[in-house]
Amino acid sequence: MKILSRSLLVLLLATLSAGFARADDAYADTIRVFKAAGESSKFFEKSYGYAVFPTIGKGGLVIGGARGKGKVYARGAYIGNAVMTQLSVGFQLGGQAFSQIVFFQDKRALDEFTSTGFEFSAQASAVAITAGASASAGTTGASAGASGGKNDASTVATDFYKGMAIFTVAKGGLMYEVSVGGQKFDFTPAGR
Repeated sequence: MKILSRSLLVLLLATLSAGFARADDAYADTIRVFKAAGESSKFFEKSYGYAVFPTIGKGGLVIGGARGKGKVYARGAYIGNAVMTQLSVGFQLGGQAFSQIVFFQDKRALDEFTSTGFEFSAQASAVAITAGASASAGTTGASAGASGGKNDASTVATDFYKGMAIFTVAKGGLMYEVSVGGQKFDFTPAGR
């Protein structure tokens, strides 16, 4: 019985560590996609930090929502975790998954993002289903991206708006949407 218990414990630990390794791989893979994707690659060099979300799931039928977990980095060092949630109301149908990165121009922008309950207000978005293209505009400025798949991602020129720049890459799904909603971010410092 002790051998069976120990075997199950070892199997459980191995499974958990493999899950953590895959999660870390997802962040590294997503960062690699954005570094290779045209204009967004330049932001890694000129930004104070960034928040990366490997997968944000979004779905809706009139009322919609989105959620994704991410990691936040300052000067290349991991400083904590963020959770993005979004509620939107308007004509929408379906579901999709996408990756997102938010670049911070300076420490002030990063501090604003990591403050309690930071929110991008009044974000309007449009997603082209087959081309895997996305565009957004709102109080954070405008950003756009297009891809045939995550390995073919490319982004178009943009710049910081109020100290932040946002890029997305469509990962898959089928969603028709004309909606207005805001993304809200909750930050937890590393070690908590």
